[in-house]
Amino acid sequence: MPLPSLLAASLLLFLATTPAPSSHAVGVDEGDNVNSGVPRFREAPQFYNSPSCPPPLPAGPGAACSPNALVHVAMTLDVAYLRGSVAAVLSVLQHTACPQSIFFYFVTASAAGGLNATIAGAFPSLAFQIHSFASEEPRVAGLISTSIRAALDRPLNYARSYLSRLLPECVRRVVYLDSDLVLVDDVVSLASTPIPDGVVLAAPEYCNANFTSYFTPTFWANPALSVAFEGRRACYFNTGVMVIDLGRWRDGGYTERIEEWMELQKRMRIYELGSLPPFLLVFAGRIAAVEHRWNQHGLGGDNYRGLCRDLHAGPVSLLHWSGKGKPWARLDAGRPCPLDALWAPYDLLLRNTIAIDES
Repeated sequence: MPLPSLLAASLLLFLATTPAPSSHAVGVDEGDNVNSGVPRFREAPQFYNSPSCPPPLPAGPGAACSPNALVHVAMTLDVAYLRGSVAAVLSVLQHTACPQSIFFYFVTASAAGGLNATIAGAFPSLAFQIHSFASEEPRVAGLISTSIRAALDRPLNYARSYLSRLLPECVRRVVYLDSDLVLVDDVVSLASTPIPDGVVLAAPEYCNANFTSYFTPTFWANPALSVAFEGRRACYFNTGVMVIDLGRWRDGGYTERIEEWMELQKRMRIYELGSLPPFLLVFAGRIAAVEHRWNQHGLGGDNYRGLCRDLHAGPVSLLHWSGKGKPWARLDAGRPCPLDALWAPYDLLLRNTIAIDES
């Protein structure tokens, strides 16, 4: 399904401004790469702050708590989705006026060999920290119930619920992003979304979705459970793009609230879809709304077949390939969907296995 011509022209204009990336291969050394299965990437272009931005973040670990950290971005990082994560980071840097004032936090599973070197090589000037999920992983694994897709059952998929524990105390607000998306707008605008007093997170809401379908008949038939939504205008929201007030999250013990629903799910099946339903149980109807342009989601199709989908009506600031179909997999297979062409320019994957240095 083709994009409307005007929208396509607008998006392609964004992409045309990208400097040509270097052909220098980065990542762990060749022997480690072959053994670990970590893909290799070209070095991204260097992006610089505009004059209106704060000074660039200082080098070293203190940058995370620097007052010049304009936006804090959190993502998960693993080998399976690394290609998508690298593309997402590039898109953030390319489309913000203040790339040297963005701090990234990457949460990894316990076996994350080579990922630090890979990120540092692809983005030599990036301000970032890698946080291991190893301390939380065993407990989370014990709380997970099998869902409709194996990829949704990995403990790391639940890391978004633990950011308040993993990130430094100085971080009060963070933008959480999934690894299967790209931005075509300035992340500063998303990060500055107003979050009213008493509200913990902001995300695009979709009140036309069938909210009841996210929970089982057992849940809705039990008044002691369904009363959880009483007095709320509960709507579906996608947890792949959120602005979170970590201070309020910590004060309210929201990680523990999510875990309580996961523990109940282990005893009686009240939902089917991975880490999303516990978020809905705790937050649906209690979030700050974000414009839909910040999560044009579902481009990966449904969770079963991953068929091609078109964009939702309206402007676009973020394209999100949620669902089974990922753009890198469809491109590699030679069966891309039309919108996958908008992800491809952010792909820094080095397809040959021999490092090339043209410097």
